[in-house]
Amino acid sequence: MPNKINYLQEHPILSFQRGAEIHFTWKGIEYSAYETDTIASALIANEIHIFQHHHKDHSPQGIFCANDQCSQCLVLVNGSPHKACMEFMRDGMQLEPLEGLSILPRLEAPEAPSLPLLQRHVQVLIIGAGPAGLSAAIELGSQGIPTLLVDDKASVGGKLVLQTHRFFGSKEMVFAGTRGIDIATILSKKIQRLSSVETWLNSPAVAIFSDHQVGILKNNRQYALVEPDILLIATGAREKSLLFPGNSLPGISGAGAFQTLLNRDGVIPGKRYFIVGGGNVGLITAYHALQAGIQVQGLVEIMPQCGGYQVHLDKIKRLGVPIYTSHTVIRAEGNEHVESITIAPVDEAFKAIPGGEKTIACDGILIAAGLNPVNEFFEQARGFGFQVYAAGDAQEIAEASAAIVSGKITAKKIIQVFRPDTIPAHEIEALAELKDTLSSKPGRVHTQKKVLHPSDVKPVFHCVQEIPCNPCSALCVEQLIHIPSDDILAIPDFIDPDGKCLGCAKCVLGCPGLAITLVDYRKDPEFPLVSLPYELPVNKEDVMGLTFPATDREGAILGDVKVINVIQSTKSDHTALIKVLAPANIAEQIAGIQLVRTREVLMATPAQNDLENETIVCRCERVTAGEIRELIRSGIRDLNLIKAISRAGMGACGGKTCESLILQLMKEEGIALQEVTCFSKRPLNVEITLQTFAEQSKESDRS
Repeated sequence: MPNKINYLQEHPILSFQRGAEIHFTWKGIEYSAYETDTIASALIANEIHIFQHHHKDHSPQGIFCANDQCSQCLVLVNGSPHKACMEFMRDGMQLEPLEGLSILPRLEAPEAPSLPLLQRHVQVLIIGAGPAGLSAAIELGSQGIPTLLVDDKASVGGKLVLQTHRFFGSKEMVFAGTRGIDIATILSKKIQRLSSVETWLNSPAVAIFSDHQVGILKNNRQYALVEPDILLIATGAREKSLLFPGNSLPGISGAGAFQTLLNRDGVIPGKRYFIVGGGNVGLITAYHALQAGIQVQGLVEIMPQCGGYQVHLDKIKRLGVPIYTSHTVIRAEGNEHVESITIAPVDEAFKAIPGGEKTIACDGILIAAGLNPVNEFFEQARGFGFQVYAAGDAQEIAEASAAIVSGKITAKKIIQVFRPDTIPAHEIEALAELKDTLSSKPGRVHTQKKVLHPSDVKPVFHCVQEIPCNPCSALCVEQLIHIPSDDILAIPDFIDPDGKCLGCAKCVLGCPGLAITLVDYRKDPEFPLVSLPYELPVNKEDVMGLTFPATDREGAILGDVKVINVIQSTKSDHTALIKVLAPANIAEQIAGIQLVRTREVLMATPAQNDLENETIVCRCERVTAGEIRELIRSGIRDLNLIKAISRAGMGACGGKTCESLILQLMKEEGIALQEVTCFSKRPLNVEITLQTFAEQSKESDRS
C-alpha cells in the first residue's frame, strides 16, 4: 500500500480522488503510489527527496519549482531523463536517480508511433490557461472569435488550482469571496460551453519563430506549428530564488512547489517548515501549511513590516506562528536534506547584526521571495513583429484577481482589432481602473473601532487595513454593512440604528480574511456569545464544553473561553463556526481561538563551519556566488561572457532562475543595471526531442 503517512488524509477544504494504486521501483526497490501522482509527488510521499546528484560536485538535488521552470527534478524513467514534476506515474515504472551525466539509452525503435507535423492557422492563440488566459478566452469566445488556448498542465486554472483561500477584490467582477480552486472550476465550465474556443492541455509552447509561427507540443506527443493572427501571452510568473549558503539543499523549494505537492497532489512534503518572505504568497502558504497540520516554525521578512495583507498576517499570528521582521537568512544546514535554518536581525542597511543569530530546526524551507514575469515569449514575439499582447503576470506581477481583469481588458482590445468600435472606450477604462485598484499595495492601517454601548448582536470587524475587498457588504441580508461602491479599499462600516442585525453570521462565514466575528449580548450581557470562523480541521466532539485560549487580532492571548457549539454545514463552504462564551470585557477583542495548542519552536545547534554549504547562483551548473563576484570584480558586465567562463545560465533551464540572481550580485557590487547586458534568449523555451522535429509528413489546417 502507498505510504499513507505522507498523503493528506484529512483537510478542511480539499478532498482528493487518488485513483488506482500502482507500483514502481526506485533504485530496484518496489514502492507504491497512486495513478494520479506525478513522479515527484510519488517519490516524496515515499520519503524520497533526493532525485539526483550533480555531476560537478555530487551535491544532492531535490524539487524546487514543480512548474517546468528548472531541471532539478530530473530522474531516469525506464532509462530516459524526465522531469519528475511534469510526468505522471504509470504502473511498472522503473525509476533511477540521475547520477552525474546521463547516458541516453540506445533505442532500436521509437517508444511511440510517430505523428505527423500538425499545421494550424487561428485568429487568436493564447499561451497560458491561468486566470488571465482563461478570462481572455471567455471574452473572445463569447464574441464568437475563434481562439486556441494552450497550456502545459493537465487542467486549466494555473495557480488557481492551488489556492484554497477565498479571494479578495470585487465580488461582482472577480469572484471575491470565492476560493481559488472554485474560481478555476467556474472559469473552466465557462470555457467548455464556448464552441469557438479550443483548448489543448498538456501542450507546452516550445518556441516563437520569426516566420510568425509558434511551436507547440500538442498532448506532449505531436508537434504543431500554429500561425495566429493575434498572439496573447498569459504565461504567468516564476518564483525567485534567494542567495544564502545551503540554498540548494533538498527540502528547500519555492512556494508554488510546496502548494502543488500539498494542495494539488495531497502529499505532505515535510513536518516542520520555515517560511522566507512576508508577502501575500508567503503568508498564504504558511496558512495552507497549518491547514494541512504542518508545524510552521516561523516566518522571516527582511523588511520592518510584512508586505502582504494584514488579514493574512493576522491569521497565522493567531495560530501561534512566530514572525521575525527585520531579519534575514544567514544559512541553511543539513546532510543531504535541510535540517535547520539560521536567521539574524538586520540593521537599517539590511546587513546582519552579529550576535543575534537564531538556529531553528526544520525539514523544509519555503522561499516566497517574489516573482519574475514569464515574458520571454512576449519579448521574442514582439521582436519578430507579431501582433502580440501580454496579460496577467506576464504583463505585470499582481494578485490573481488583477490577472482576471487584465485578461478581460486584453481580450476587449483584441476584439476591437477584429471588430472596430464594438467595445466602448469607457468600458476598458473602467476595467483598467479596477485593475489598478486590485494591483495596489496594501494601504493604511486604521485603529480598530471600539463600540462603547454594546447592543443586542453585531459583527465586529478585525480588518483594519485598506485592501480591495467587498464581499461582506453583499453578504448582509439587511444591508447593514457598508463599503462605498466606488471605493472597495475602504474599511467596512456597520450601520444598525434600529437593531436590525439578525445574527445570521453570513458575514463571518464569508469574509475572505476570516476577519469578522459576531458578538451576541442578548442572552447574557456579562458573558456574550462570540461566533468565530475556523478553517483548520476540527472535530466537534473533541472541543465541546472545553476551554481554549482566545486571541486578539494580532495573536495575543486574551484568556480562555468555553466552546459551546461548533457548526459545520455544507452551506458554509468548508468554514466552521465556533461559538464561545467570553467575558464582556474581551468579547469584542476576540478574533481567533487556538484549538491546537501552539507547539514549541524547536531550536538547533548552529553549524561550526559557515562555508560548508556555499551559496549557489546557478543550480543547473552549480556555480557559486563567489565565482560570479570574482568575474564581476574583474570588470565583466555581460552575462553572456559570465556564462561562457563559468557556465552559469548554460543549464537545461536556460538561465530562468540564475539571471535575476546575477543581476542582484551586480547591484550588490555597485554596478548600475544599465551597464549590464543580460543573457541572450535561447531559441527554444522547453526541452523537446530531436525526433519530434524530424517528422516529415504534414497534417495541415490552414483555415
